[in-house]
Amino acid sequence: MHSTGLTDQEFKLFQTLIYSLAGISMADSKKQLVAGRLSRRLRHYGLDTFDAYYRLVTRPDQSVERQLMVDLLTTNETYFFREAAHFGVLAELAASRRGRSFRVWSGASSTGEEPYTIAMVLAETLGMSGNWKVMASDISLTVLERARAGIYPLDRGRGIPPALLKKYCTQSGQGLDASLEVVPQLRTRVEFRQINLIAPGHAAMGKFDMIFLRNVMIYFDQDTKRKVIGNLLPHLADDGIFIVGHSETLSGITTELTSLRPTLYTRPGAREQLAQFTNNARR
Repeated sequence: MHSTGLTDQEFKLFQTLIYSLAGISMADSKKQLVAGRLSRRLRHYGLDTFDAYYRLVTRPDQSVERQLMVDLLTTNETYFFREAAHFGVLAELAASRRGRSFRVWSGASSTGEEPYTIAMVLAETLGMSGNWKVMASDISLTVLERARAGIYPLDRGRGIPPALLKKYCTQSGQGLDASLEVVPQLRTRVEFRQINLIAPGHAAMGKFDMIFLRNVMIYFDQDTKRKVIGNLLPHLADDGIFIVGHSETLSGITTELTSLRPTLYTRPGAREQLAQFTNNARR
């Protein structure tokens, strides 16, 4: 069968569905992206309209297909050492807390570049056998599977400082088949979990010294941002730092955090003691 194009009415159905499942407000400009990514599922089932696929994916017995649809529509770009100044703050804070447990949560880890960057910084700062842990979460099972494997195209390593690339990654293959793999010792320090940020109730996870939630809230409306931050805040230590992306702000979202510098937030009671760790975030 040959599928027709995605109509405006069909697109609105998927806009509403992805909002209800993942809290993502999908702009009208994403219509072609949705059509492109879901067309393969129409071909898989031999369907000729997106409406037919919508009816299939919303059936109660299609939870696996719904998850696959979420995976297709929520995968975002990421890379190693993105917004590098944040990792300078991470290193300073970790060094200041040497001798105690140090925990970091990468809240939208995608294919794993961010949590593995965090792990490299902590391994350098506190030692590979130090008392630290990285927890990484994403809504997409597909990207979590890729993240756990820790294997990337060779050019993805460009953002990693050469000394760290040599120390924490190995290369295999040649030419177009060349890839880099995060070494097993580092991979075992990162725990990957599927977590939907708009869903409350992660009490068993405990508290974190730093929470990274970068470049994900741009996809949420104000109500969803408040819900997400409300769900994560119980897991930020009293003297912890919460980090967002450079195009994001928590102003107007929560009164429980105060700004240290743009993109860096903490609880009001910890602001003075943490001010010294923000110098690397000036740019």
